Order: sequence, then C-alpha cells, then structure tokens
Amino acid sequence: MSLLNVSNGVGESWPNVKSEYIHAFDFEVFDIPRSRLLLTEYRPWAITTCVLYVSLIYAGQLWMKSRPAYNLRSTLVIWNGLLAIFSITGLFRTFPEFFFIVSRPDGLYKSACTSDIHNYATAFWALIFTLSKLVELGDTAFVILRKQKLIFLHWYHHITVLLMTWIYYETYEPCFRWFGTMNYFVHALMYTYFTLKAMKVRVPRSLAMCVTVLQIAQMIVGLYINVYTYNIKSSGVPCDRPMGNIVGGLSIYGTYFLLFIHFFVKAYFVGPKSKTN
Repeated sequence: MSLLNVSNGVGESWPNVKSEYIHAFDFEVFDIPRSRLLLTEYRPWAITTCVLYVSLIYAGQLWMKSRPAYNLRSTLVIWNGLLAIFSITGLFRTFPEFFFIVSRPDGLYKSACTSDIHNYATAFWALIFTLSKLVELGDTAFVILRKQKLIFLHWYHHITVLLMTWIYYETYEPCFRWFGTMNYFVHALMYTYFTLKAMKVRVPRSLAMCVTVLQIAQMIVGLYINVYTYNIKSSGVPCDRPMGNIVGGLSIYGTYFLLFIHFFVKAYFVGPKSKTN
C-alpha cells in the first residue's frame, strides 16, 4: 500500500506517513482516510451506543436488585488480562513516535499541532484505541453483576472518553500522541492491577493509590496540552487542531481532574480502607 496524504478536515493536507523510527507491520498499514470517513458516518451509532449503555446500567441494577451477586472471578481475570495485554501492546506501538518527536527541537509543538514524521503504526493503534472504548464499556457489566457500587465517575468517564476519542479520530488529532499514549500507559498498569486482584494476588494498597495518582497526572497533562494548543491557535500560529476539539477537551479533562481528585480523597483518606475499589 502506498503512503497516503491524509486530509485533516480543515482544508489542508497532512504529511506522508513515514517509518523512520519504528517498522509498521503489514496489518498496521491501512486506508486512513477511509477509516476516518467510516467513523464520521457511524458517529450517530456511537452516540446511540452511549444512550443504550446508560439505559442498560439502570435496567441491570434493577434486574440485580433481587438477585445474589455473581462471582465471575475467572471471567474477570480473562477480561482484565486481555485488556492489560492490549494496553501494553498499544503502548509499545505508540510510544516510539511520541518519544521520537517530543525529543526533537520544538518537540512539544510538533507533537501537539502537526503530523510531521507520522507513522502507520501510531495511526493503526489510534484507530484500535478508539474502537476499544466500545469494548471497555463491558467493565460496567462486571460492576453491576457483582453488585458493586457504581460511582458517577465510572460511567461518565466511559461515555465521554468514547465520544471524545471518536471525534478526535474523525479529525485525526495530532494530540493522540499525548492522549492515547498516556492512556495506554495508565491502562496497562490499571488492568494489570485488576487482573492480579481478580487472581487474589496480594497487591500493596500503595499500588492502587499509584494508579489513581497517575490517572490524575494524566488529566493534568491533558489540560496542559489543551491550554497550550489553545494559546497556539489564538496567537495565529498554525495548529492542526479544530478549536471545538480544544474547548471540548478542556471541558472534559477539567471534569475528569475534579472527579478523580474527589475519588482519590474519598477512597484513600475518607472512606473505609476495606471498601476501596
């Protein structure tokens, strides 16, 4: 498959996808413009999925109200284990581009505002990352079927991440280098931790706290990148990010930051230790 010029959706063209720092496997070389058009076409389907997801939450809680909790330990080990492996793989395939560009002169600007030195491997794992947010909705099924407490942060985060990443892929956000790579890293640790817990491996409480701290740090970096690109766009310097994505990103990352701070304080300093999820 020949290298592609990819439209960024605002009338300009992205540089050719290159392979200077990582080899893209054959399965990672795909029709990027076509994939973006498909996600744009199926955006209403993604929104409908979110509405159905919320409806199933309430229906599931009602259905489980008079039933005993399911154990599902073996299934949970497999589920979290597969997501951990997926996240680790995604991290190894996206980090090379992130590091290569950020370590160059003007790396912050190039990584956040341009697709310079872009690679098919990163593009492929950005697409899979977006679609994986549909799969991760399944996390909630385990919470409901095991009759655990479902907090607002859990389902709000699932919905907004799905919609945000979906729209970001449609517009082919260069900031995926930051947002996606960070999320792969945090999820690699988080799902590994969940897998060990499901296997009844004794895990230090400090590790759970570390995962939450990393999630908060992820939100801080997300806020910073959005503020940075907002200032770049406002100053008239070219930046391949739609202003609507920047404003939406600021709003969503802002709410994540507040909600994760609240969860952190309640889980580790206010709530009973035995109840920490």
